[in-house]
Amino acid sequence: MDVCTRFVVLFCLMGLTCAVPVKFIDCGSSSGKVSIVDIDPCASQPCQLQKGQAYSVNVTFSSAVDSQTSKAVVHGIIAGVPIPFPIPIEDGCKSGIQCPIQKQQNYHYLNSLPVKKEYPAIKLVVEWGLRDDNKQDLFCIRFPVQIVS
Repeated sequence: MDVCTRFVVLFCLMGLTCAVPVKFIDCGSSSGKVSIVDIDPCASQPCQLQKGQAYSVNVTFSSAVDSQTSKAVVHGIIAGVPIPFPIPIEDGCKSGIQCPIQKQQNYHYLNSLPVKKEYPAIKLVVEWGLRDDNKQDLFCIRFPVQIVS
């Protein structure tokens, strides 16, 4: 196991032990099923996201399909309007998942959710999807957050 893979595995395990499972709503996981969502740090819900900080998002899911690739798509939903929310790594295969993805296997997707200082202090819903080769959702989840100063 190379150093990068060890780091990702260690980071995933740290996320599983330090984070509180987040209540989420499935928003159309057509190619998979989510079992656990963790955000670290998140002491209470909705998660209080401090401006200028980054948060780890760990999604444990099983795939119902084979896929060579995966791509994350994240939006902040404000007043019912989805607004693109940039994340550092869109490629799911570089976010804790060893590709190709195989059906009937469990995966631990891990990425970072950076909260920019210029974001307004607001309550919103984050919609986080991971898409397969056919642009179908391996998972799609929604969870509430509050951005705070």
